[in-house]
Amino acid sequence: MGKKAFITGITGQDGSYLAELLLSKGYEVHGLVRRSSTFNTSRIDHIYVDPHDPHAKLFLHYGDLSDSEQIANIMYNIKPDEVYHLGAQSHVRVSFETPEYTGNVTALGTTRLLETLRRSNHGIKFYQASSSEMFGGSAPPQDEETPFHPRSPYACGKVYAYWMVRNYREGYGMYAANGILFNHESPRRGETFVTRKITRGIARILAKKEHYLYLGNLDARRDWGFSPEYVECMWKILQQKNADDYVIGIGETHSVREFLDAAFEYAGLDVEKHVKIDPKYFRPTEVEVLIANPSKAEKNLGWKPKIRFNELVKIMVDADMRAAGLSPVGEGDAILKKTFSKMWWKAD
Repeated sequence: MGKKAFITGITGQDGSYLAELLLSKGYEVHGLVRRSSTFNTSRIDHIYVDPHDPHAKLFLHYGDLSDSEQIANIMYNIKPDEVYHLGAQSHVRVSFETPEYTGNVTALGTTRLLETLRRSNHGIKFYQASSSEMFGGSAPPQDEETPFHPRSPYACGKVYAYWMVRNYREGYGMYAANGILFNHESPRRGETFVTRKITRGIARILAKKEHYLYLGNLDARRDWGFSPEYVECMWKILQQKNADDYVIGIGETHSVREFLDAAFEYAGLDVEKHVKIDPKYFRPTEVEVLIANPSKAEKNLGWKPKIRFNELVKIMVDADMRAAGLSPVGEGDAILKKTFSKMWWKAD
């Protein structure tokens, strides 16, 4: 019998790619979704079938990370082999406006899951989606030994969750691991995140639906990779003999301005004509530079990313142009076909 996996945040960018990966490996996949007035499953609709179908391998469960009893009931009924905790209030700028909610879901939500697993005593493996934002003001490059210096309520919540994972691993002998992922993007990235905001804005400008794109700090520098490659790392982390913590990233840094310039140049647009800076998009405290040192992951997990910065930009611009009913430039599509000849995930 194949393994069972439980994914929180399954309807997000990473959750949808991870679900595809695990299904391709023969897993039975269960996901946590929040009840809302509108459907928010668009990223996984293409892999979802009627759960009453005898061939169904993907099942969704309504729940919330703020409700420990509900989480415990779901976990008791599923009895998964692996839990991938990706769910959170994950938007850094929004966390300044909703700090209490962010802490409740991002920090305490992790504790609720860990405590449920501890009480179950089933030897379930647990993956925590930690974030490079935890490093915040720490000097780059950042690796597993770099001290944390969080600069947002979101980052503070992630630091709390990281140390809870470490404490449950060291205190109770649980298989609990942290993946400290640096920025990773794709055509499935949320529309309010800056990379997707840029590429979607380009498509809307080209489609004559908008004339201006409004952005905040263009000087922040990040280490950007391709999300489908990063979810493979999540799986690899839980396949190791012993639980451990890993920094996952490319190992190079680029500014938001570089992403903006590369995307506009690729689409044949002039940044000066279409981009305006709006102070409301600036954070109260900024993280200036994040750059990963992923040597431990490369050595222990045998992981090496294929998609680099310029290729990522082209992939995302092409996808948003296609989504807007435009003909893509095509180089991004060609990169995907060349790099992943047997790609089981869909980029968009």
